[in-house]
Amino acid sequence: MNRKELIDALATETGSTKADADRNIAALIDIITATLKKGDNVALVGFGTFEVRKRAARTGRNPATGAEIKIKAAKVPAFKAGATLKTAVNSGKK
Repeated sequence: MNRKELIDALATETGSTKADADRNIAALIDIITATLKKGDNVALVGFGTFEVRKRAARTGRNPATGAEIKIKAAKVPAFKAGATLKTAVNSGKK
């Protein structure tokens, strides 16, 4: 599902216009992004948690030449699925 399909589905599910659904999705993305930039988590009980994880600096290899390269430490966004979402995806099987 891409963004356009998500907007269509949200508009249908809520009975709102596609423009309203688009604004709501954009606002949700902006809020999650701003919260993660501050270093906080966004926890939606049953659905999952958006969080920032720290990735340590490491040494990698250039696949074309085989030369070693240094990869800087970074903060990366991550999503951890909640139990309800996992159960729904697995059709109730654990």
